[in-house]
Amino acid sequence: MTDMRRFIERMPKAELHVHVEGTLEPELKFDLARRNGIELPYRSVEEMRAGYDFDDLPSFLEAYYEGMSVLLTEQDFCALTTAYLTKAHSQNVLYAEMFFDPQAHTTRGIAYDTVIRGIRRAQEDARSRLGIRSQLIMCFLRDMSADSAAEALEQSLPYREWIVGVGLDSDEKGNPPIKFKAVFARARAEGFRLTMHCDVDQKNSTRHIRQTLDDIGVERIDHGVNALEDEELCNEIMRRGLALTVCPISNDCVTGSLKALEIRRMLEMGMRATVNSDDPAYFGGYVNENLVATQEAADLSRDQVVRLVANAFEASWLPADEKRALRGRLDSYVESAVGA
Repeated sequence: MTDMRRFIERMPKAELHVHVEGTLEPELKFDLARRNGIELPYRSVEEMRAGYDFDDLPSFLEAYYEGMSVLLTEQDFCALTTAYLTKAHSQNVLYAEMFFDPQAHTTRGIAYDTVIRGIRRAQEDARSRLGIRSQLIMCFLRDMSADSAAEALEQSLPYREWIVGVGLDSDEKGNPPIKFKAVFARARAEGFRLTMHCDVDQKNSTRHIRQTLDDIGVERIDHGVNALEDEELCNEIMRRGLALTVCPISNDCVTGSLKALEIRRMLEMGMRATVNSDDPAYFGGYVNENLVATQEAADLSRDQVVRLVANAFEASWLPADEKRALRGRLDSYVESAVGA
């Protein structure tokens, strides 16, 4: 193991872009399928992993939604979230903001209450048992209607204190941010923080990023690599101090490139890039693997790696005092590593 890899793996981290449903590893999927009497279209874990051969966003989404079929009970959602938070803790993640997709479950007949209570139970247990802090971001599915998103927002209100923000994910084709302008305005009025996916190398990518700024007023951008195609857009993102939650290994799976050099360019420009795992069970890498892959591909310096991680703590939706405390743990680690 190289010194840089060891430095990255031991570093305290935050993760701002991970879909909890995308952390459903094949082993757990088989366990839940057996428990719930569901027959899967795979004979083994190995066959399932071999089927995760994506070449674009739609091919990934097909597998992603198929995987959710085993999630039926509160216990299932608790097991899913516990598995992710345990893995994240093992990679020295101190804090995670997790996306969840309630519409993907309520449309299958699973109650909203079942989904969120299972996730919440795992969050509370992981915080007390492992010390890992987490918050939830509810994503609307952009390939469903704005009315469906509005219904999901209404369903979330009894659990308002459990959800820090709202986002937008799923198939971007033909589903621009502006389609959800009214829903996001209502979410802002209810006190939710706002973010949106602007997936990599999609049609009208820069136009969609511009909509998130001018029409939605997001506080972060998920992915957003294509902003680099427009200097004025980059300048506006920097002027607003917005972070971008980039996911290199998933980029590689769906576009054929980690976009590591683009991440380096963002850092050199002063943009607040962060590195995250997205859907690690499907793409084959959690946050450590993503940081290592990015560092190696872009030949990032130690200071640049630290900046990526510091950006995540600073862009988190935690109270200021908690952010300072976590950033302090990163600073202490870096100081001790320099002296080692």
